[in-house]
Amino acid sequence: MADLEQLAANLITTGPVKVEPTPRRVRALFNGTYLFDTTSALHVWEHKYFPQFWVPISAFDTSILTKLAPYDPDGVAFRASIKVKDKTSDRVIISENGLLKGFVRVEFKAADAWFEEDQQIYDHPKNPYTRIDILPSSRKIEVKLGGITIAESSNPSFLFETGLRARFYLPKTSVKWEYLFKSETTSKCPYKGLAQYYNVTVEGKEYKDVIWWYEYPTHESAAIQGLVCFYNEKVDTYIDGVLEEK
Repeated sequence: MADLEQLAANLITTGPVKVEPTPRRVRALFNGTYLFDTTSALHVWEHKYFPQFWVPISAFDTSILTKLAPYDPDGVAFRASIKVKDKTSDRVIISENGLLKGFVRVEFKAADAWFEEDQQIYDHPKNPYTRIDILPSSRKIEVKLGGITIAESSNPSFLFETGLRARFYLPKTSVKWEYLFKSETTSKCPYKGLAQYYNVTVEGKEYKDVIWWYEYPTHESAAIQGLVCFYNEKVDTYIDGVLEEK
């Protein structure tokens, strides 16, 4: 989670990187109650990578949101808390000046669930400038660890995501399963969904969480359902026989 003291200080002194209104209906569920239901939220880039939602203070019921002590002597930003029944969280900032005047930031992971329109989103809000393309390819992909071939495929899917390196998703039948062992690690991506992981053991050496896959990806990434992907940075990947740079 974010360091709220540092975040508030940054917003007070330099302001956000970028602020844009979003027409999306935004809701956050907390202990069985929607904290707000608004079509007037802001996308606020607190850093350059992706936005957070800031919500009009008027969208909150006064019984849910409580303003606390200011972060600064001028009263630009305030600590705050939310409470629904017996559950509370203080992972909240209220802004009363500048570009974000009259808006509230609830830590994304402090809420139980977030929705854009009627679709649940995960980990953080989607960046409206990020695009994902998943393209079938006939280029041969070979993956090695410790000099041992772990997977080979001549029908991979290439996933291109704005600002990130290409990822190669392979059919599970292209993997040598004697080297794979299920990991307990999971992660969430707003563009793809919930990922599960595998460790790989080669000649007694374990490589943790070098493979991930999506059993039930989001609609926009449905084409990678059931395919496996290797961390390019942790394995040797050959594309048509040429070793990819890590």
